[in-house]
Amino acid sequence: MDRDKIRKLLSGVREGKIGVDDALKILRFLPYEDLNFAKIDTHRTLRKGFPEVILGKGKSTEQITKIAQRFLSRNELLMITKASKEVYEAIIKMNKNTVYYEAAKIVLTGQKRKKRNKKTILVASAGTSDLSIAEEAAVTAEIMGNAVGRLYDVGVAGIHRLFENKEKLFNANVIIVVAGMEGALSSIVTGLVDKPVIAVPTSTGYGANFNGLSALLTMLNCCAPGAVVVNIDNGFGGGYFASLINQMSKEK
Repeated sequence: MDRDKIRKLLSGVREGKIGVDDALKILRFLPYEDLNFAKIDTHRTLRKGFPEVILGKGKSTEQITKIAQRFLSRNELLMITKASKEVYEAIIKMNKNTVYYEAAKIVLTGQKRKKRNKKTILVASAGTSDLSIAEEAAVTAEIMGNAVGRLYDVGVAGIHRLFENKEKLFNANVIIVVAGMEGALSSIVTGLVDKPVIAVPTSTGYGANFNGLSALLTMLNCCAPGAVVVNIDNGFGGGYFASLINQMSKEK
């Protein structure tokens, strides 16, 4: 339930169109609905401006389906991250207005938010192996109502590829840098621009990469000011944070 729905409900009570008991029945699911194995945050949109997002990883398809069924009875938009094709096939049986962003591993039921401004979030990835996490960030930002650009496979092993696309860096309002291996790309980009940079380390790499730990530590130790770091493989977190920044920005 979002602000507009609550405002409409309260206005209905004030005008006598909705009884107090009926309003209480509607409001009883605030702030959450308990399914025993999961507690659905029905209050999230009111607090944050965007509904709760389901993390598919670690949950069975049956659990996700039960959560989604209850969730969709109260929300028009459902987003599931780290979702398999099996999860998508289960959700689309419940609601035909469902799409699967396979590269991003995101299931979306309902419509993307309308764009609030023309400012662009740019998602840059070091290598093609980082594409899945980069797409998770990009699709998340798009769903939240942002214009998103993409600049893929521009890592430090061929840094000229980045410099040839420097105008995309300079024209973006927020930049998400996704990199595995040693994660050096985020430091280079941060040193070039006067825009906020969100660094997303990935688990891409060989043995001493320690499943993304080396990239995470490099990004945390970035010398250039202006960068923040999210957790390993957290493309969703990067896209969400970029959206918060981008939608706070006013048009010039």
